[in-house]
Amino acid sequence: MSSGGSNAYINDIVDFSESVKNEKSEIAEFFAHTNVLVTGGTGFLGKLLIEKLLRTCSDIVRIYMIVRPKKGKTALERFKENFEEVVFDKLRREQPNVLQKVVMLEGDAMLEDYGLSQENKNILMDTNVIFHAAATVRFDEKIRVALNINVKNTKFLLTFAKSLPNLKAFVHVSTAFSPCIHKTIEEIHYKNNMDADKVLILLDILDDEKLQKLTPVLLDEWPNTYIFTKSLGENIVLKYSNDLPICIVRPSIVISTYKEPISAWINNMYGATGVTMGSATGLLRTLYCIPENIADIIPADYVISNIISAAWDIGNRKIAVTSDQISNLPEEIKVPVYNMVSSCQNPISWGDYMKKVEHYAFEVPSIKILWYYMLILNRYLLMHKICVFVLHIVPAIIVDTLAYITGHEPILLNIYKKIHKFSNVIHYFATNEWKFHNDNVMKLWKKMNSHDQEIFNFNTGDLDWDAYFYVNVRGLRTYLLNDPMDTMDDAIVRCTRLRVAHYTIVTVVTLLFAWIAVSFTRFVWSFCPLSH
Repeated sequence: MSSGGSNAYINDIVDFSESVKNEKSEIAEFFAHTNVLVTGGTGFLGKLLIEKLLRTCSDIVRIYMIVRPKKGKTALERFKENFEEVVFDKLRREQPNVLQKVVMLEGDAMLEDYGLSQENKNILMDTNVIFHAAATVRFDEKIRVALNINVKNTKFLLTFAKSLPNLKAFVHVSTAFSPCIHKTIEEIHYKNNMDADKVLILLDILDDEKLQKLTPVLLDEWPNTYIFTKSLGENIVLKYSNDLPICIVRPSIVISTYKEPISAWINNMYGATGVTMGSATGLLRTLYCIPENIADIIPADYVISNIISAAWDIGNRKIAVTSDQISNLPEEIKVPVYNMVSSCQNPISWGDYMKKVEHYAFEVPSIKILWYYMLILNRYLLMHKICVFVLHIVPAIIVDTLAYITGHEPILLNIYKKIHKFSNVIHYFATNEWKFHNDNVMKLWKKMNSHDQEIFNFNTGDLDWDAYFYVNVRGLRTYLLNDPMDTMDDAIVRCTRLRVAHYTIVTVVTLLFAWIAVSFTRFVWSFCPLSH
């Protein structure tokens, strides 16, 4: 459903010029008369991928989408709800019947063979292109769940893909941080991760309790189960790809869309978006972060364009190389890697990131903010922990105590438990820095004609961060806080009042501490012999 009141600020992407429209899209031609399988179609990137394919590649025959029952809803109910989101509004307006091309198949990434029935496997036999975007992106996911979804079913899809008679391309969506134990991350296959097959054996021989106890040993240098299992997923891809026309796309920290299909759309608070939302609502006041470090963020629509273009690229490579030649090629040629990052062409630091968020967020405050904005980026962990206690825990105790006394449910401490859990996850990326290489991405960009560069734009060198954050904060307000722009006047009044309250409290507390310090000093001085 469209969010009311947002049209003045959240605009659809500008239509292409007439001259560009009349040019020929080689990528759209590649997808003409094809059947496409998209895993993870109900996820953030999956929704955008399906929408973009239907909107820009009009001659696609059908898109298969695997959906599982969840939270009391059937797969069919979730499938229908998926296309009610605002992100599909443009598509529904311009091509009212195009969603009929999407075919739902019931499955479950937690089950053997993706939970697909034999009938559904037979239906999928005419698949020409596979986009494997399904993943659990929770950094603290239980190891069994992460292994099943991010590794085991990747293996199944690769095996299944070999049985497809007319497969043109297979794109595996990974993460730029899968080799994060290296400070320089190139578009190569790293050999120091575990054998994924050996790790998968543990799923069968260990119960949940023993598997969880073993998790720290398995993770070793990897920061969390998400990164670890995505690294194993790449190991599986290399191991089982053989002569498949396959590639790996590694996006960095994915944030809201820039322009298409609508500006600033996002539906989750993972990663950098969580930091933005936490600070914008006044709850997150300290973050363990080195401000000068690069925040390798990337708009979601750039990622989607790169994923689609990579399928075209790998499909063309398959046509140009014979099967005999493939067996003798280096691994990086057989299974190309695309590091979809911003730091190579257009780096932005965490400090600049938060400054831009602060600047543009103050232009459009939300009526739903809980306190005035104040975020300290602490480079020292001890100082961060002190700030957590003073700025998070103490206020939460006071507010929850008052809530309890007045007969309301105390909730702030529980909220901060979740915030601190999230903060501990993001610390790793905010206090470390990597040097990425993206030569394959740039080579791909140069292969594309001007029309495809316009339609499938992923050139971060032309990205204007100020223009991006101008729409980004408006999108977060609209799509995550569900706060339409027509509340702006009331929001400004609320923000002004909270600012007065904030600085009043800061002044009172500062004076109180100053008085305590002076009193303590005088008390100590009174015992000094020279004072008599």
